[in-house]
Amino acid sequence: MSQPLAIVLLSGGLDSTTCLAIAKDEGFTPIALSFRYGQRHTDELACAAGAARAAGAEHLIADIDLAAFGGSALVDSSIEVPKHESVEDLTADSVPVTYVPARNTIFLSFAIAVAETRGAHDVFIGVNAVDYSGYPDCRPEFISAFEEMANLATREGVEGGRLRIRTPLIDLTKAQIIQRGLELGVDYGTTMSCYDPGSDGGACGHCDACLLRARGFADAGVVDPTRYSTPSTFER
Repeated sequence: MSQPLAIVLLSGGLDSTTCLAIAKDEGFTPIALSFRYGQRHTDELACAAGAARAAGAEHLIADIDLAAFGGSALVDSSIEVPKHESVEDLTADSVPVTYVPARNTIFLSFAIAVAETRGAHDVFIGVNAVDYSGYPDCRPEFISAFEEMANLATREGVEGGRLRIRTPLIDLTKAQIIQRGLELGVDYGTTMSCYDPGSDGGACGHCDACLLRARGFADAGVVDPTRYSTPSTFER
């Protein structure tokens, strides 16, 4: 009996690469879906391609232009990516400028379209509601609402099937995510989390994503394999 298909949103970062490994461990044949959306950190796409190869997964890359709308430091070079000295400086009091408007809504919409065309019933996304940057589209209530909408808006849903949005990392700390990934053989040295990598492809060490990633490795008691462009508080 063949394994069921699952669509896995894969950015090439720590969370999504772990999510890919979990989908495979749960018995799915994963189809990895990445996006070239106008992001300033395109190094992540090479990492996504490597992660897909390592998992033996088919890898699709969709081109969409979220930079046409701007509104985020990740797609608008005129907006600086915030940098901090330590993770204690981060705050979730407001949505940060690294939030890309409606990004997960758009990505999940593409994912359910691929799921319908390929006959998959499960979509995996590595959102996290614990160690995250305050993005509204990483919350459980968003995922629940999107899943309900997906089953109202698709042939699969209205003809008696059920599309499921799977979020295996949503209640885990970054340290727990790392520990789970290591159990599954994930090589985190090949992943990219940085929002503003240097010209040499190394991580900046001071953006929100870098600091949360580094704290995760420290809390997990694992040597951080991240390659930095400049010295970081957490570089070992």
